[in-house]
Amino acid sequence: MAHFAELENNIVVRVIVVNNDVIEVNGVENEQTGIDFCKSLYGQETTWIQCSYNNSFRNVYPTNGSQYDEENDVFILPQPYPSWSLDSVFNWQPPVPYPTEIKDNQYIWDEDTLSWVEASI
Repeated sequence: MAHFAELENNIVVRVIVVNNDVIEVNGVENEQTGIDFCKSLYGQETTWIQCSYNNSFRNVYPTNGSQYDEENDVFILPQPYPSWSLDSVFNWQPPVPYPTEIKDNQYIWDEDTLSWVEASI
């Protein structure tokens, strides 16, 4: 199965699954064939780009609201918190690294204190 993201102003508005039988040409997956198929379903004015469910290309599997960066040919997930910044491979990083000590509970980000706090499970 192949996955395609519909874009409006380079923001993902939906992701759909397309059967390989539709996009394979002589046994080889063809992105443009998939784009043409998506446009036949949703209209020629729509913009589509292939994405990878297992993150094998274009950085991450996008969700609604993800951004497509044309210059770098990657998807970028929505920023989880205002204090987080993109790293060199287009993933969001907190200003403080996730704790490495092992505890019974997990940690969650607290934007008010800009720190990780233990969360009861």
